[in-house]
Amino acid sequence: MIRFVRAASIAPGKLGSSLAFAKQIAGYLGKHHGLKLEVMMPVGGNPHRVAWRAEYANLAAMEEAQAKFMADPKYLELLATGGDNFIAGSVHDSIWSTV
Repeated sequence: MIRFVRAASIAPGKLGSSLAFAKQIAGYLGKHHGLKLEVMMPVGGNPHRVAWRAEYANLAAMEEAQAKFMADPKYLELLATGGDNFIAGSVHDSIWSTV
């Protein structure tokens, strides 16, 4: 099992709009691509962060799904609308595998 997590720091004054955007992204990918994308916030540490988490059977499934998202012009348009909600350069991805 592969777990992909993308986290970003929320820009000052953008908590509400960043959470709405995060849920909009999750909803779009669920509706149009069948991806169950979880939206999360930290319990400890810096509270002004949001993360998305998805699970895939293996790396090939993750790469295939991400290729489909990146070829979807409506998804790319949606992504372009949310950049001002986050601090530039704060997006970090991690990929985890169960052992």
